[in-house]
Amino acid sequence: MRIHVHIGPDATVTDRLQRVLQAKRDQLRGKGVLYPRSPGTKNHTRLFMAVTDPEAVDSLRFNRGFIAPEKQAALRQAVMTQLAQEVEQARPVTLILTAHQLGSCLISQREIKSLRDILSPISEDIRIVAHLDDPARMLARRYAAQVMDGRAAPLTLDLGLADAPDWWRSALDTRPAADPRAGRFPETQGAVLCLDYKRLQQEWEAVFGPGSVIFRSISPERLHGEATTEELRAAFDIADTIGKADPATPPTAPSAAWLARCRQLNDVLLRYLARHEAVLPRPLWRKFLNEIKVSGSPIDAGSLSAISQRFAKDLAALCATHPGLDPDHLTPEPATADWQEADPTRGFRATQYLLAFRWRIEQASKEELAAKTADLAALDPAATPRIEKTLTLSPSAKAHLPPQAIQALAKLQGSVFAPHNRLGDLDEEAEAAPYTRAEGGSGAVIVGCMKNEAPYIVEWVAYHRAIGVDHFLIYTNGCEDGTRGILTRLQEMDVLTHRDNDDWTGKSPQQHALDSALTEPVVENAAWIAHIDVDEFINVRCGNGTLADLFQRVPDATNIAMTWRLFGHNGVARLEDKLVIDQFDRCAPKYCPKPHTVWGFKTLFRNIGAYGKLSCHRPNKLLQGFDDKVKWVNGSGADMTGEALRNGWRSSRKSIGYDLVQLNHYALRSAESFLIKRQRGRALHVDRSIGLNYWVRMDWTGARDLTIKRNIPRVRAEYDRLLADPELRKWHDHGLDWHRAKADALHATPEFEDLYQQALALRLTETERVAYALALDLEN
Repeated sequence: MRIHVHIGPDATVTDRLQRVLQAKRDQLRGKGVLYPRSPGTKNHTRLFMAVTDPEAVDSLRFNRGFIAPEKQAALRQAVMTQLAQEVEQARPVTLILTAHQLGSCLISQREIKSLRDILSPISEDIRIVAHLDDPARMLARRYAAQVMDGRAAPLTLDLGLADAPDWWRSALDTRPAADPRAGRFPETQGAVLCLDYKRLQQEWEAVFGPGSVIFRSISPERLHGEATTEELRAAFDIADTIGKADPATPPTAPSAAWLARCRQLNDVLLRYLARHEAVLPRPLWRKFLNEIKVSGSPIDAGSLSAISQRFAKDLAALCATHPGLDPDHLTPEPATADWQEADPTRGFRATQYLLAFRWRIEQASKEELAAKTADLAALDPAATPRIEKTLTLSPSAKAHLPPQAIQALAKLQGSVFAPHNRLGDLDEEAEAAPYTRAEGGSGAVIVGCMKNEAPYIVEWVAYHRAIGVDHFLIYTNGCEDGTRGILTRLQEMDVLTHRDNDDWTGKSPQQHALDSALTEPVVENAAWIAHIDVDEFINVRCGNGTLADLFQRVPDATNIAMTWRLFGHNGVARLEDKLVIDQFDRCAPKYCPKPHTVWGFKTLFRNIGAYGKLSCHRPNKLLQGFDDKVKWVNGSGADMTGEALRNGWRSSRKSIGYDLVQLNHYALRSAESFLIKRQRGRALHVDRSIGLNYWVRMDWTGARDLTIKRNIPRVRAEYDRLLADPELRKWHDHGLDWHRAKADALHATPEFEDLYQQALALRLTETERVAYALALDLEN
């Protein structure tokens, strides 16, 4: 097996290659090429963090919690073990690893040897691949990335090295001493090291051997077009064809004026943080930079022509020895006037913004200090204050919370992640008048996947018909409880379309069904489409509670993110033949940014052909030409296009909203229903069972939301109308009997009866539940 390690150092090229590799992962695996997940889903940053100098804490390790050497050592062992397991399972001919930080941030042969020590037990046949560009263009891009990561020094730092006889050593000398607590990291603040391609090759070949480094170049057209896959084949020696890549829009470079603003703000932030009175989390730092954004032209690489000239001779020699380097791709931009920092415009004063941002920094610093107290103490014991917290635990928490959960609870106290219900203007506990019967459809079609859901189907269908859904396309697999009989009869009644999915292939029955759905006429002809499950109810909270009312409120929207509202078991232990929307009204608070599952969303989207794939939570693979034709809104109707246009399946603190619509998610229903779900597993993850961990994450009861109950009269009317059909009633009753018998059998099984009793005994506050869930996430 040959290992190809792609080390960047150009982040733009690396990111595009990684996105295509990620999209082609399954296809590549079938051809003997493994693009592993364990070092990182897309960018293998875990591999990078595992090999950096333990004592030199870089920005990634600091912000992702691998500060202490022992934590990095644990990460290193996990990366080695998990990567070896993936290789053993796949037995590939080719293994591809990629992270631009390997080429742009590793500075010593000691670190490179650390990487070799991880890889050599897997294979000794290792090739190092790097994509190069004209050094001036590379400098412009890398400088912009550094500024967005906190760089305070202007480009004169790098330009001043143009005449230095040893660029590598001189660039290293510009790096300040690390001060992670103050946000000062040498790889961010120093001159760009990796422009010295000749030295880069020497450093890596000193460890991996002569001829192990392969340099390549690529044109923008090939990089961002359909032929990216051909570049992958050439760079990583992939013999088989792998199809074409989805074309991508080249990233827009930040304006020179914005970079000037950011650099100046970084300078005052670093001076403020150097006093060690606050710690600024990286996401908030980046948010500050985005808030001062201005448009304009990017840095002109021609103004950095001195850098192109500095390395011209070396680059010509490399082109002669590396067939993958095309001199035409490396041609510098025409020289222009020497670089000068752009005017930040509009009388920008960084100190004024610091004054405006200080309160937010101080608030965020409390949480950051709480989260990193022990690690910061290891870096600088004298400078790290003690964080004193007094915890009051509920009796259930005292009995059940593991130590990690108690630690997480301490960090949550007073933090911005502490859950609460102070969000939006809607009074959710008011017993408002029932909605009236709605007339007319919406053109909306729901696509769903079911397995053993017989007791719940008729209500779910009746509910969504009552709010204006026109049709349903339902896929089933492995059903034993009469689900097929119910759906077959509803299809005969022209209520929905049922498809058997027992012959599914691929990752999951659900994704197989969603891929198939795109070619169904009922979906092709739909005006709006949503993929939701039978335990999810679209709760329109405006007007008369119909889809037509929702669409009227957001006339320009093409995609509506319907954020989950997780409803717990509400004290209901036994499975009963009652409406789900009437039985369960205790739920998660509206503000609950952690754990990540609480703010998941499903998407109701207009069928304009903007996306090429339907996935569990949203449409994916935005097609070329639709960037400016798609508008995403949140559940309150606010624009969130920038956040959700291409990816993402959960709302953030910026995009959360429930005022117009939410997706009521009754993942548990009764405690007995949970037992049955635990026994059969989940449809999306066929190899995972649902245990107490799932109950912890889903049994939210701290808030009360009655808004969906306004639908009950019209839902009951449609429900009764459907069940007046004798055949449908027979199958519905059969499903209830099957589930009750299954529950009785599970009660008689010690494993499941113990789980049932444990679940009912677990009564946590909302903050305790968040802490417990976060601890479970760390374990997994």
